[in-house]
Amino acid sequence: MPMINNPADNSEIFFDDDGAAGEPILFLHGSALSRSIWRGLGYTKALGGNRRTIRMDLRGHGKTAKSHQVADYTMEKIASDIYAVLDHLGIPAAHIIGYSFGARSGLHVAMDRPERVLSLSMLGGTFEITDGEIGQLFFPGYLDVLRRGDIEGFVAGQETGLRLDPATRHAFLSNDPLALAAYYEAAETLQNIELSQLAKIKVPTLLLIGTRDQPRFDQNKIMARAMPNARMVPLTGRTHGSTLFPIEPVVNAIETFWTVPRA
Repeated sequence: MPMINNPADNSEIFFDDDGAAGEPILFLHGSALSRSIWRGLGYTKALGGNRRTIRMDLRGHGKTAKSHQVADYTMEKIASDIYAVLDHLGIPAAHIIGYSFGARSGLHVAMDRPERVLSLSMLGGTFEITDGEIGQLFFPGYLDVLRRGDIEGFVAGQETGLRLDPATRHAFLSNDPLALAAYYEAAETLQNIELSQLAKIKVPTLLLIGTRDQPRFDQNKIMARAMPNARMVPLTGRTHGSTLFPIEPVVNAIETFWTVPRA
């Protein structure tokens, strides 16, 4: 699998590129996951077709560099990894599809370097992480468990009353707990976008959000009103964790977004 060093801080970044002709799609995974989620669920095959698909492990995840320092997980550094991969591949701009952490990363790129984004599809994304939100997604005290280096305890805490599917459980167990703790602390303190900045983001944006994914569902309503070229599509009955599967409604919404002109 290809690896490059980000010239900004020499961090190793791992990615896959199918090298196909056609417009490029860059897939950005969610927290505690990796680039493998997109192929595993069938997104690269369903949306690839006559397009080029690129998947990367965001910093702190997969095989990419896993710093234990909170300061290494600013959106500026995460975005610089994305630019480094696109620059290495000679891609001036790509369609970005991101889930959760990946969606927020794509939103930052659309704000910071809109010329690098053909379109942005945010799946279960948001512009801000509110106090206690990540603990609600996982469980209270999850950060302390990770700081102790207890990745099995992190997984067990999520399985209280709800069994994770085997693929997600394996992905979570593959994480470096201290790197994940540093990432989540940054997500709670360093990665938000100000509401006033949303109006300046003019990249065509699709907001796909589960109706049971709170507070993100309400946050997506705010984004849809604030961003001049954003379109929100509710995913009925889905929570944050079920955003990506089944894939058919998500794929259909993205394909429609790409092919149907905006009014």
